[in-house]
Amino acid sequence: MKAKASARGGDSRLAVKKAKSEKDPNKPKRPPSAFFVFMEGFRKDYKEKHPDNKQVSVVGKAGGEKWKSLTDAEKAPYVAKAEKLKAEYTKKIEAYNNPQAGASGDSEKSKSEVNDEDEGSEADE
Repeated sequence: MKAKASARGGDSRLAVKKAKSEKDPNKPKRPPSAFFVFMEGFRKDYKEKHPDNKQVSVVGKAGGEKWKSLTDAEKAPYVAKAEKLKAEYTKKIEAYNNPQAGASGDSEKSKSEVNDEDEGSEADE
């Protein structure tokens, strides 16, 4: 009996809905995996060969089967492109998470501009 009572108490806590935080539109999107890089080209080829097909699920299943049948050597270009996109994403997300790193160059410029203004005001006196 006690186990059921505690389980019910747990359910009541689950019933409380938390407000979702809004997504930041400036946050970089995650890069696609090698499979999704492959699927970009595969969808185009599949639609050319099967123009009457309107089902997305059929294209996805066919792409998954094709991906499984590829050798590691055939997957290599897609893996390389995915790694390149991930490296770019890593740079973008670091800049997004640490805005001070990118702004430090701007602050040095503003300091020099402030110093120039100070020198000009001293010359007037």
